[in-house]
Amino acid sequence: MQKNLKQIISFLQVVDSGSFTKAAEILGLSRSMVSIDIKHLEQHLNVSLLIRNTRNIALTEIGKSFYEDFKHIQLQIEEAFERSQNLATSVTGILRFSSTNEFGRKFILPLLGEFCRQYPQLQLQYSFNSSLDDLVTEKLDLVIRLGNLKDSSMRTRKIAEYPIYLVASPEFLKRYPINSIADLAHVPWIGHRLLNWQDAQYVLQNDQGEKHTLPFVRSQYESNSAEAIHQMTLASLGVAISPAWLVDEDIQQNRLTRVLADFELPVQNVQLLYPNTGTLPAKTRVFIDFLVQRLRI
Repeated sequence: MQKNLKQIISFLQVVDSGSFTKAAEILGLSRSMVSIDIKHLEQHLNVSLLIRNTRNIALTEIGKSFYEDFKHIQLQIEEAFERSQNLATSVTGILRFSSTNEFGRKFILPLLGEFCRQYPQLQLQYSFNSSLDDLVTEKLDLVIRLGNLKDSSMRTRKIAEYPIYLVASPEFLKRYPINSIADLAHVPWIGHRLLNWQDAQYVLQNDQGEKHTLPFVRSQYESNSAEAIHQMTLASLGVAISPAWLVDEDIQQNRLTRVLADFELPVQNVQLLYPNTGTLPAKTRVFIDFLVQRLRI
């Protein structure tokens, strides 16, 4: 029975991670050991659970049913352990969470000292990431994400919002004057690789309530880092969409200029995402409550 449980855990982690290599890293095993676990589990059941190829893996129909059944059992076991440890009244254990780098440095890190002093028995594991996949694959308790996210199976809570601006450097605007929305289609852009700026959430609106979609633009420069985009904008490489909290000081010091300042872009949300389980652990609950009370943008 114990051997079967180990094999099942390896199988669940491979599916959650999307790869044998990543699952092995998380479980602290060799890739070959994880592969052997899956092979023995399939032999024991006399079925194929996974379809493997050189790029990815996929579940067979039986594998999908097996995964859903045992994932539910795994979550029940984890919740039972937390209840047994009296987490409903005692804030202990390891709180694993992540945020984007730039937002975390500016808003989350300055708050952690106070939070840790309130809960000295709690251990923190804080990582910088902008993906949503890490909530499952890294077994995180909570992630802090920016923007108006699409529907998700995770539980979400909005805790703040912030404006975003079209910005460019004064030097860039001397070379590429922008006097109308149409002009945006003919200048270099600096894009965020994880965002689609043709999306409805980037519609421009003026004081009269008139809405204008951005013209189709092709980013000449791209990054998945808001700070990298910020620095490229300061270097006069192009127009960018940036969070106000990241560029307000540059605008005040005339290092950057708001482009088409008569138009506003939709405000963006700061959201907490966490697993959609029946019982929210006390460690997660107190951290959510703390951020709601203390986070100011």
